[in-house]
Amino acid sequence: MSGRSMAGCYSANVPNRQIPLLSMPLPAIWLVTDERTDALLDAALARLPRGSGIIFRHYHLPPAERRARLEHIRVLARRFGHLLVLAGTERDARRAGAGGAYGAPASLGHRAGLLRLATAHSPQEMSAALRAGADAILLSPVFATRSHPGAAVLGPVRWRLLAARSPIPVIAMGGVDLHRARARGLTRWAAIDGLA
Repeated sequence: MSGRSMAGCYSANVPNRQIPLLSMPLPAIWLVTDERTDALLDAALARLPRGSGIIFRHYHLPPAERRARLEHIRVLARRFGHLLVLAGTERDARRAGAGGAYGAPASLGHRAGLLRLATAHSPQEMSAALRAGADAILLSPVFATRSHPGAAVLGPVRWRLLAARSPIPVIAMGGVDLHRARARGLTRWAAIDGLA
């Protein structure tokens, strides 16, 4: 499916919240980088609707290679109008010139100015994200996923019930792709394989 049709499906009718000190609303679609999809990443970034989010992980690379790959992705993100978020601390994200930090609530820090995306897999972790001052929560896994084979899943009904209780945006992650997002009415979602 083309980036244009993907954008039409999600960007037009999604209520949004402006990200503090950033010049764009919270993206509806997030590509999460991963070792498995690295060779496909450049083309995937070009296909994403303008204003999408990218969560750069690449944990598998040694520090110098990770910095070099991050810089390459940062250039592409800027070219295509995407928001780049770094998996790591807020301090790491600032140093890397990223627009935000992604990780467990305890790792995000409390300084204002960058988007802070917290990971959560349960109501308790969602509460921790709120206490940490996260701007949005990536709640997973909604469906079975290649990243964590055999792991328990929330399922779309439980995911929706948990997300509805949150005072901040919740992004669906885990086994989500365009087809599942559309079928389940997920307005904010993230994927690794589903977007690569």
